[in-house]
Amino acid sequence: MTIPNQTNRRTAEQGDPVILETDRLILRPLTWADRPALCTILQDAQTMTYYNGAFDDVMVDQWLQKQLDRYKTFGIGLWAVIRKSDARLIGQCGLTWQPWKDRDVLEIGYLFNRHFWHQGYAREAAAACRDYAFDVLQAEEVCSIIRDTNLPSQNIARAIGMEPADQWVKRYRGADMPHIRFVISRT
Repeated sequence: MTIPNQTNRRTAEQGDPVILETDRLILRPLTWADRPALCTILQDAQTMTYYNGAFDDVMVDQWLQKQLDRYKTFGIGLWAVIRKSDARLIGQCGLTWQPWKDRDVLEIGYLFNRHFWHQGYAREAAAACRDYAFDVLQAEEVCSIIRDTNLPSQNIARAIGMEPADQWVKRYRGADMPHIRFVISRT
């Protein structure tokens, strides 16, 4: 994995800054030009099962704007995951601050176009984000907050060394959803 520093970032073909690079992937900030690819992910009912259904156009715009705001406020957020072999946006993965019980925690989030599931891309991107959290952000701990029924995402968390730590019921889109926080510490 290559981690460009703030002053010497490599740029992708589109001219966007590269945050992370793995053997097969480039992670870079999302832009409004990525909206059509995001719609393919966020408006697909099967992909969005664990979010209680597909998003409408307004929700997609809010999701994208939230990432852009996170970049400005925190310098991190969910990033576009670009497959090197064809420069296609296949998902999003990154680091965000998320509420958990009585505090905010640093989370690795990932959400991929379902046509690219089961090919190791989510694990590869999540592992790169884990390393970025520890090596660049100097975080002591990073987690993934996953619905208790989302076994594929739980398997990715386990594959990058995370273990279940605790549970909490989060309210999202009008429903109570039990979640498990998977955690890995620097030590």
